[in-house]
Amino acid sequence: MFEAWRAAARTAIGHRIAPVDIDWTGNSASLFEAQSLPDEPGLHQAHVPPAFIKLAGSVIWHSAPERLSLLYQALWQLDRRQGDPLSHADPLGHRLNLMAKSVRRDIHKMHAFVRFRELPAEGRRRFAAWFEPEHATLIPGSSFFVKRFADMDWMIATPRLTARFDNGRLSFCPGGVRPDLPEDASETLWATYFANIFNPARIKLDAMRSEMPKKYWKNLPETQLIPDMLRDAQARVERMQEAAATAPRPGAAAVSTRYRATMPQSPELPATLEEACEGALQCRRCGLCEPATQTVWGEGPPTASLMMVGEQPGDREDLEGRPFVGPAGQILRAAAREAGVDPEQTWLTNAVKHFKFTPRGKLRLHQSPNRQEIQHCRWWLGLELAFIQPRMVLALGASAAYALTGNSAPMAGRRGQVESTMHGGSVLISWHPSYILRVKDPAERAKALAELTEDIGTAWKASRISSA
Repeated sequence: MFEAWRAAARTAIGHRIAPVDIDWTGNSASLFEAQSLPDEPGLHQAHVPPAFIKLAGSVIWHSAPERLSLLYQALWQLDRRQGDPLSHADPLGHRLNLMAKSVRRDIHKMHAFVRFRELPAEGRRRFAAWFEPEHATLIPGSSFFVKRFADMDWMIATPRLTARFDNGRLSFCPGGVRPDLPEDASETLWATYFANIFNPARIKLDAMRSEMPKKYWKNLPETQLIPDMLRDAQARVERMQEAAATAPRPGAAAVSTRYRATMPQSPELPATLEEACEGALQCRRCGLCEPATQTVWGEGPPTASLMMVGEQPGDREDLEGRPFVGPAGQILRAAAREAGVDPEQTWLTNAVKHFKFTPRGKLRLHQSPNRQEIQHCRWWLGLELAFIQPRMVLALGASAAYALTGNSAPMAGRRGQVESTMHGGSVLISWHPSYILRVKDPAERAKALAELTEDIGTAWKASRISSA
């Protein structure tokens, strides 16, 4: 369809036929053949941006009969540089973009709401489905099913067209009325699953109808359950509330106490760096240990003269159990080498030993620890300082600076300054490498990176002079 229209439109624009002089109404390919004029050498060639090709590739499947005329009108305006028919600010562009959005939504609904039923077959399994799309979207929507169900034969019938996938080959034939499809045992399983994931306490009818319009309900087996589930929703909520209010069974507290008693406990005061590390693995001083994968202890030689302290482990550090191995860590290690410092000869650690995050889909988004969490974890940082006894400490970022000095003043006036730690040592304040990752301006980012590199070199020299 699109290539046929494109060829006809290319010829028409080449002959400079105005939109008002060409009739695009019709539903068959003969329309294009009848209105296409022969190509001739020297014909005008229209040049359009890729965005128009993408837009037209969606609009072409819209059910509106005027779609072809509107697309040619947009092509005419682009060729003559009249307005911007690709922009939502342009009336024609706004209309075309709404049509393209409707087509994309229709394809999405097809992917979500097609329900196959298995047919009797020998050899490859065979399935069939009936669907009623709003637009002529079966052809562009079928590639999804080809990729997902390549190991079986299937048919999707619609009023306009029918798609058949047999032995790895996709073909199309005319549509028609809904075929008589057999009952499928898997529908009962699907309905059971749908009923069990239904949460009566979170009913939003407008959102439900938006995501699953009622025109699709008649072809979805699970929607037959919705009226009864809605009628029973309030009673189910009350039953859930009653169940949530039940008291624990007798003896539960004793069982819980015995269980916690069997868990490994950290020593009250570790005698060595190794004992401190083992104790941190069992830390329960705050709630950050619950969602985190593991404690991330410091790393480096126990006699290191320079300790670099960050805020907390990131996603990569939480998974690998090592400090500064993620994107920010790569910047820190590269800056250290640029300053002539081998990061493996320093003690790398964090003010907080567990990763604090907010789940967002498959991602875990970083959250800065609050003061209470920093204070709870300051116990472990103090043990690291006591056992390693570095000559100089480099605080990377505001959280590390607060953990080491107790001072929560802004970083802007402190970066590059030497302050005293709460344990009486010296600490140089610098940027955290994750801050450099967040700076959008290239010049500002380069400046911050240069300052971090300078501070690492300064801290290293001070630690070597003190140790000498």
